[in-house]
Amino acid sequence: MKFIIQREQLISSVQNVMKAVSSRPVIPILTGIKIEAKEHGITLTGSDSDVSIESYIPREEDGNVNVEQIEEGSIVLQAKYFPDIVRKLPEKTVEIESDSSLKVTIRSGKAEFILNGQDADEYPQLPKIQTDDSFEIPIDLLKSMIKQTVFAVSTMETRPILTGVNLNLGNNVLKFIATDSHRLASREVPISNTNLEFKNIVVPGKSLNELNKILADSEETVEISVTNNQILFRTKYLNFLSRLLDGNYPETSRLIPDQYKTQIQVKTKELLSTIDRASLLAKEERNNVVRLTTLESQLIEISSNSPEIGNVTEDIGVQQMEGEELKISFSSKYMIDALKAIEYDEVSIAFTGAMRPFVIRPVNDDSILQLILPVRTY
Repeated sequence: MKFIIQREQLISSVQNVMKAVSSRPVIPILTGIKIEAKEHGITLTGSDSDVSIESYIPREEDGNVNVEQIEEGSIVLQAKYFPDIVRKLPEKTVEIESDSSLKVTIRSGKAEFILNGQDADEYPQLPKIQTDDSFEIPIDLLKSMIKQTVFAVSTMETRPILTGVNLNLGNNVLKFIATDSHRLASREVPISNTNLEFKNIVVPGKSLNELNKILADSEETVEISVTNNQILFRTKYLNFLSRLLDGNYPETSRLIPDQYKTQIQVKTKELLSTIDRASLLAKEERNNVVRLTTLESQLIEISSNSPEIGNVTEDIGVQQMEGEELKISFSSKYMIDALKAIEYDEVSIAFTGAMRPFVIRPVNDDSILQLILPVRTY
């Protein structure tokens, strides 16, 4: 195998696939990056057997030559050394060449490294997913769906299924739901031109976080395909494959109340910064608890009380308020996460009593929903 490649292109591909490489994988060869040279370009692969990422560098694109003098072949190189070497090479191009004894020479300018490679035939084959059953979604929309839900997955391994985001597609609507059993985040978007339907697909939150980092903000679309135990996200030059979590995701729709006793409409940023300030004294508490109390004449009070430290109260004006008086305590962290995920200027918060879950939505948009369980305070 041999080729000469633009260093910048190589660096960004290596960074992408590194997100899937683990330092302690199940199969030793997975500590490496697989490099495959074909006539039309170079493919890099990284995998930890849960997530696999393939990044493709075409020989040329838009009249620019990325790779030249390609001699076909493949090799696996240690991920511990290869990325750092490439990053620190002196020139704009890199020549990579392997010989029959799996020795790999990396040259750039006057620098020359020789690394011991491994046989690419020993690298596990990625499962091929049938892409006939697939649908497309704009990249920026997918990224915002991930951002608005993935923070609510559980970090506890006691219920592994809750460490993932639940995906459902039916009646041309794609829905993401995440919950850790104390809060819930959901987002739905219409998907046109597909007859595809699936239920109860659970993608590890960790996978979606990595995918979100790799996908560049762009106008392009990403193609999504699902099989029994894998999900594939494909863009022009990237394949991101993740295993799915086994098990039944809890039925969450019955958690969402359909009647409300108190409803307020408030400016998102103002509420966010008020709760942020109140939480400064709630740090010692395990839950960072703050309290919301409705007052007369379109005002609510946000307060926090920590016997050893002191207390804080702040009044904030609301755009609208209707229903019963209310005092409710909740985790400031959960509330801050929820408000940050809603990218709208105003939110509507609907309460069904001091000990019942409450729902936060953007004003005039039902596609985004955040639900939080209150905290008992005595």
